Amino acid sequence: MKQGSFSKFALATAIALSLVGGAASARDSKKDEPKKEVLYPNATRSEPKLDLKSEKDQKAIQEGLDAANNGEKDKALQILTPIADGSGTSSKYAQALALQGIANLKYNDGDVKGAIVDLKKALDIGVMPNDTYFQLKYMYTQFLVADEQYAPALQSLQEWRAEGKKETADSYGLEGNIDYRLEKYPEAIAAITKAKSMPDAKPQGSWDQILAASYSETGQGDKAAALATEALAKNPNDATTLNNAASSLIQAQKYPEAIALLEKARSAGAFKDEKQYVNLAKVYLIDGQEHTDRQAANAAKAAAVLKEGFDKGVVQKTGENYNLLGDSYVTGDDMKNAVGAYTQAAAVATNGEPALKVARVQLQENQYSAAKKSATDAISKGVQHKGQAYMVLAEAERGLKNKAGAIEAMKKAAQDPETSAKANAWLKTAGTGK
Repeated sequence: MKQGSFSKFALATAIALSLVGGAASARDSKKDEPKKEVLYPNATRSEPKLDLKSEKDQKAIQEGLDAANNGEKDKALQILTPIADGSGTSSKYAQALALQGIANLKYNDGDVKGAIVDLKKALDIGVMPNDTYFQLKYMYTQFLVADEQYAPALQSLQEWRAEGKKETADSYGLEGNIDYRLEKYPEAIAAITKAKSMPDAKPQGSWDQILAASYSETGQGDKAAALATEALAKNPNDATTLNNAASSLIQAQKYPEAIALLEKARSAGAFKDEKQYVNLAKVYLIDGQEHTDRQAANAAKAAAVLKEGFDKGVVQKTGENYNLLGDSYVTGDDMKNAVGAYTQAAAVATNGEPALKVARVQLQENQYSAAKKSATDAISKGVQHKGQAYMVLAEAERGLKNKAGAIEAMKKAAQDPETSAKANAWLKTAGTGK
């Protein structure tokens, strides 16, 4: 949850402050004032009686909360702390308001857990008027979401709705977010759909993101793709919306549609981040794997997209990205450029995986000395499948007519459970096996 959502907390504080002032004005003046709108007219919770009668307490809590809302942390804490712990007042209402103000300060300082504790104490005292209580209850739910306490957040939100008897679009949007985090995807779909249908709905981009993701998780890829594409039509220049639309089409296995969408955006100069270039390259390769008649052409296009990203400085020169470039060249049977890309990946990688890919390509091209060196480098830097690396080394040694070296490497491959059967079979054929 972004800090900007804290404005609702300030609203609840303003209501509390007006009630503090109202206690004095009701006693000092009989003038009629326009009635304020009751925000929770159907609440099942009984409206408590305020016990804030001391003018000294009223002044102190007003001053403390004003300081809290104005960001005067030290002054606010000095005034509110003794009230919050009960030593500075006999009023439970003043104590609850002080706890609320301190929670406000803690949240602004990034201490969400501390804010949750103090806000719960304020609610549990049970003396807040309904309008303030339920607004703070909703705020408490948001704090739980911010702290990733999703199950308690869902329970709190359900209590807020059941006791406050209030339904809003935002509350259903919040519920959809919580359900999604809890992997309750059908419930998330229902909640977001409800939010978008409410009279007070002001649809947010995050709602459609949650809805599309929930559709995808429940096997409704077509709905996810349709929703994401519709969102992009409304915001054609938004990078996040473009990424979401492309991802939804890819997840729905609509690869040609994803390519067309991304290429249109690239031609329009809408590619602004690395993910867009990488996604387009990947979908070209995936589509090529499924349609072998255009595999070579797609591989060339994938490589061209990545090179453009590199040249523009948008795609970072990481081992992962160079590795993808190398894969593109291999798929297109361009082994010379594949070696170059994998070599660049190996230069910046923290492990030997790219070097092993270099060795495989060199071995395929009968460059045995180069393959031996690359395989040795890969093993020294560390690879996930060590047995496979030793098998590549053994084949390079065999190509160099170094039978002893080949046997030595293959014996090491035999020590890896993943390659032991194949390596032992090779060794047996070579006359050195069991």
